[in-house]
Amino acid sequence: MSNITISENAQSHFVKLLEQQPEGTNIRVFVVNPGTQNAECGVSYCPQDAIEASDTHLEFSGFSAYVDELSLPFLDDAEIDFVTDKMGSQLTLKAPNAKMRKVGDDAPLMERVEYMIQTQINPQLAGHGGHISLVEITDEGTAVIQFGGGCNGCSMVDVTLKDGIEKQLMAEFSDELKAVRDVTEHAHGDHSYY
Repeated sequence: MSNITISENAQSHFVKLLEQQPEGTNIRVFVVNPGTQNAECGVSYCPQDAIEASDTHLEFSGFSAYVDELSLPFLDDAEIDFVTDKMGSQLTLKAPNAKMRKVGDDAPLMERVEYMIQTQINPQLAGHGGHISLVEITDEGTAVIQFGGGCNGCSMVDVTLKDGIEKQLMAEFSDELKAVRDVTEHAHGDHSYY
């Protein structure tokens, strides 16, 4: 069962919207391009005749939400909220697992590290226009990562790597990872001092 949270504000917003739709219309929650960097969570109207047998049906007060089979694993821990601020009101959709389906604790280390990078680290770097990708995990337990986007060649990379990413990954995988290195550092051998 997927745990999709729809806040009370969002629920009452949907109820108001649905009052203006033909009777029997509900909400559909879905992910476009699930499992990719371009994944986006979306919400649309779902008329009765658009409900598929394989849909998951979520009951809320005053309406139902349907999720298609493909989107379901990517909507785990998704939150839908309706926020009002100075700029007006807007629906906010958070789907931490949209870009990558949740991996189990028994998944290979590479997959679990990759999952953490996609769901926790890259969203933090996105504000700076950057991202990292996992290149490999060596036999010695070193995670080799590559910076892309705005991080590439940025002088803050070392600080970001050492203080942020390395700490996060090492804390999460303390038993399994020994070190985290940038691919360029790795390529120059371990003693590249400038």
